[in-house]
Amino acid sequence: MATQEELQALADQEIEDAKPLYKQVNNERLEFSDDDYAQAKIDLGNSKWNSQQFGYIQARQEAYGSIGDQLDMQYKDAVNGTTTWKDHIAKVKSDNPKPE
Repeated sequence: MATQEELQALADQEIEDAKPLYKQVNNERLEFSDDDYAQAKIDLGNSKWNSQQFGYIQARQEAYGSIGDQLDMQYKDAVNGTTTWKDHIAKVKSDNPKPE
């Protein structure tokens, strides 16, 4: 797991490597100003940090499947004496661990 400072340094380097960057203002293509570059670095650093810290949430939500599918798994588990739903949830959590 990277620290916030490490991710910010990575973001800073990515923006530096991507130069020149441009923006569209009143139908005119302009290169980023120093302030624009500084803000882009902050934004990318924050995005990287948020993805690292909270990306597992979206990944888990997508992997869990629909509520209907989960209820169907639970019903079949109750009828058949299986643990399909519990196994599925455990796998999703282990495949998408919460950062420590």
